Amino acid sequence: MSQAVSIEEAPLADAERMPAAVGPGRARARRRLLPGFRMTLGITLLYLGFMVLLPLSALALKASTMSGNVFWGTAASARALASYRLSFGASFAAAAVNAVFGLIVAWVLVRYRFPGKRLFDALIDLPFALPTAVAGIALTFLYSPRGWIGAILAKAGIEIAFTPVGVMVALTFIGLPFVVRTVQPVLEDLDREVEEAAACLGATGLQTFRRVIFPTVLPAVATGFALAFARALGEYGSVVFISGNMPMRTEIAPLLIVTRLEQYDYAGATAIAVVLLVSSFALLLLINGLQAWGARAERAEARS
Repeated sequence: MSQAVSIEEAPLADAERMPAAVGPGRARARRRLLPGFRMTLGITLLYLGFMVLLPLSALALKASTMSGNVFWGTAASARALASYRLSFGASFAAAAVNAVFGLIVAWVLVRYRFPGKRLFDALIDLPFALPTAVAGIALTFLYSPRGWIGAILAKAGIEIAFTPVGVMVALTFIGLPFVVRTVQPVLEDLDREVEEAAACLGATGLQTFRRVIFPTVLPAVATGFALAFARALGEYGSVVFISGNMPMRTEIAPLLIVTRLEQYDYAGATAIAVVLLVSSFALLLLINGLQAWGARAERAEARS
């Protein structure tokens, strides 16, 4: 019996001695790293270098050949400032609208059952699949003074197409899925028992939403807002038709870049593009910060 026990325990003893012989740090590294990690990492960095870093580096290199006076004279011209105001203002307004109604749409999709729910859920992703130029043509057809909706609004003296409001409508259309798809998983993971406990303690529906549900989904709503804002800031195809492209009034910054390129003013296009590039990097940092905030909030809720 003693020999049998010693024979059975020998492999276990050898297995327990192996990590000590190899080293705990290297053993953990071998368990953690996937096979082919160095090769896949190299391919990833090479791909990102050619597809992302190289074009951005070329843009920065082109901007560095310009003098400071020429750069700021182009990037801060009256026409460029007007396009910045429209692009940033309409993008912010569209993202704010999507933050409110995107939360409502996500709430309906998660909490209610109704006929056609699957179709409605699939339609949310339509702006992702639809070419932006097609979306711009469709919105222009609907909201122009002779369109289905525009004709009705024109009788009341309201103009949508070829105005800054039309730009905001187009940006709202393409930004809605970002908020819905960001908030929806958070609502699905929300524990119903917490709401039931709040109701048992005498909280009304509004108090439960304001003190229990909304603090939980707020990081996701903020992230969706930032994603929709960043997407709208660089939008071109869906806006170029409905805006009317009037300088100093309905001309967005991406359209001004294209106009500079058509005039062979590569320096002017580069200066405006650098401004949008810096803004995109700032938004990227903001989105990463919001995602980290949401992760910390989820961990704190899990611990509580």
